[in-house]
Formats: sequence, structure tokens, C-alpha cells
Amino acid sequence: MTQSYRDLTAAARREAAKATLSGLMTWLGDAGLDAASRLPGLLAEVDQHVAAVLEALCGQGHSLGPVALAGYAAGVRDAATEQGWSVPDTRRLAWSHADWPTVRLLAVASIARTAAYA
Repeated sequence: MTQSYRDLTAAARREAAKATLSGLMTWLGDAGLDAASRLPGLLAEVDQHVAAVLEALCGQGHSLGPVALAGYAAGVRDAATEQGWSVPDTRRLAWSHADWPTVRLLAVASIARTAAYA
């Protein structure tokens, strides 16, 4: 998601955001949410992060649409990458010990799935 959504029409922004969220589901969300369904501790962490993401977006008066959610995910990913984080290999990830950016992005994936954005 390197292009600014502001440069696109509203419909194109929505479609680009949904594609971004779909990609998030493919590389992280599907495997992580499946793991969370089996690991109560991870599920609790994801739920806490979901609440924090919703507060961050909705508490600032933003609507919870795919554009806001995809932008939030990109911001988390970019900030974590600047701090040395790299995208985890979900096939080898110890889900019960997932780091903060991974759980935060998993929360975004959970919201996207619930809202049918991805």
C-alpha cells in the first residue's frame, strides 16, 4: 500500500483498501485467526487489540470502513518495520508468543473478517 488513497476516487479507494485487507487475510489473518480459535490466550489478546483498534479509529470520529482499517494496518506495519520488525512466516510462527505488531494486525484482520471487508 504505497500509493496514497487520497489520490484515488472514493470507489477506487474502497476497492484498493479491500484488496489490502484481503492480502492481510491471506498472509496473516487466516492462519492467525485459526490459531486463535485453538489458543484461548491468543484469542484474548486479539480481542483486547480489537477493542484498542476500534477505540483508535472510532474514538477519533472516523467511520470504520475498509479505507480507515487498511490505512491503520499500513500504519502499524510501517511503524513496526521501521523498528526492525519483519513479516512473520505464519507456517513457523509460535502463535502463543506472537509479538505486538503481529497481534495488532491480526486484530485488524479479525475486524475486516467480521465486517466482510476481506
